[in-house]
Amino acid sequence: MGKKMAIIAAQGSLDWAYPPFILASTAAAMGMEVKVFFTFYGLPLLKPKLEAKVTPAANPAMPMKMPFGPKGFQAIDWPIPHAVSGVVPGFDSMATALMKKQFKNKGVATITELRGMCLDLGVDLIACQMTMDVFGFEEKDFIEGISYAGAAAFLDFAMDADIQLFM
Repeated sequence: MGKKMAIIAAQGSLDWAYPPFILASTAAAMGMEVKVFFTFYGLPLLKPKLEAKVTPAANPAMPMKMPFGPKGFQAIDWPIPHAVSGVVPGFDSMATALMKKQFKNKGVATITELRGMCLDLGVDLIACQMTMDVFGFEEKDFIEGISYAGAAAFLDFAMDADIQLFM
C-alpha cells in the first residue's frame, strides 16, 4: 500500500496558496496518494480566476526584496513597518505584484500552473461543502476536475494518511 498525504488548505492569500499546491504536486510526483481539503478562505483557490494577494501587514516577518534593479539593491531586505503597510492605499496590490515578479524571475510556477499540475498528477482537490454553503458558493463557481465533500469524508482519508498537514 502506498503512502498517503492529507492537506487542509484554509488560507487563500498568495503566500499561503503556494505550500499546499507545492507539497501536493511533489508528493503526487513521488507516488503518494494526495487529497487537499479547501475550506474557509482556502476555498477561493479553486475558482477559475485566482485573485490571491499577499498582505505584508498580516505577516510582519515578511521581508520585501525588490525583483528589479542592481543585484545589491535586490539583496536588501526591506522590512516594511506596519504603520506603512497597514495604511498606505494600494500597498497590498504593490506587494502582490512585487512577489509575483520575484517568483517569475526565479522561475517559480504560478498558483494556476501548480494547481493544474496537481490535477494532472491525480491529486484530489476537495471543496468543503459546508464552507460552500456558508459563503454561498455553487459548483459552477469552481474549476472542473475537483471533488466536493464534507469534513467527515475527508477525515476518513486523513485518519489513515501517513502525513497530515494544516495550512
